[in-house]
Amino acid sequence: MLPHTVIPLGDRALTIDFPELDGRAPRDVIRSLDARLLASAHPAITGRVPGIGTLTLHYEPLLTSYEALVRFIHETLASLVVTPAAATDPVRIPVCYGGECGPDLDEVAATHRITAADVIAMHAAGIYTVAMIGFLPGFPYLEGLDAALHTPRRASPRTAVPAGSVGIGGGSTGIYPCTSPGGWHLIGRTPRALFAPTRQQPALLQPGDRGQFVPITPEQLRQQMEPQ
Repeated sequence: MLPHTVIPLGDRALTIDFPELDGRAPRDVIRSLDARLLASAHPAITGRVPGIGTLTLHYEPLLTSYEALVRFIHETLASLVVTPAAATDPVRIPVCYGGECGPDLDEVAATHRITAADVIAMHAAGIYTVAMIGFLPGFPYLEGLDAALHTPRRASPRTAVPAGSVGIGGGSTGIYPCTSPGGWHLIGRTPRALFAPTRQQPALLQPGDRGQFVPITPEQLRQQMEPQ
C-alpha cells in the first residue's frame, strides 16, 4: 500500500496526506486516487479537494462513519494503479509584464540582481504544471518556476490585487482569477479569464495541466481581454 496518513477534519472531512513516494510525483498519486474515488461513486463522499501532497474528502456522516471511510480508503489504495498524466500541449497564457500590470517586476529583478528583461525571459521560458487549485476558485499554483526567481511573499499584502494578475510567491507562480487581497509579488497580467462560472468547465486550468506564459504588449492585453 502507498504510504500515507489520514487526518480527521471535524466530523465531515478528512485529509489523506502523502509523503514523497519512491520518486513518483505525489500529484500522480493524488490524481489517480481522485479519479478512482470519483469512479467509485461512494454515496457518502460529497466533495474531493486535491492539494499539493494531499487529497481532502468531504463526506456525509449520516451515510458512513469515519472508521468505515478510512477502511474504504485503505482498500482503494491497496489496489490503486498510479499512472502518469497524459501528455498534452501547454495552455498558452498571454501576459503583459511590468508597468501597471506588474508593479513588483523591478523589485523582483532587484532582489535577484538581474534585469526586469531577465525576469520576463526566465518566467516566460518555463513550462509549468498546475500542482493544485486553491485560495480562490480557479487560482492555479504552478510548479516549475526557475529557482533563480523564487521570491518570498510581500511583507505587506495588498488589499486588492486585480483579476488576471500574475505573481510569484515563494517557489510558485500563480494567477489571480478575480480581484482579491494578495501577498504575492505581481510581475504581469493576463487577459485570460481564469474562472468563469458560466463555462462548461469554469476553471481554465485543472490540476496536472501544463501552462506556458507568452509575453504580450499593453495594446494586445486590451485587445484580448476576456470578461473576468
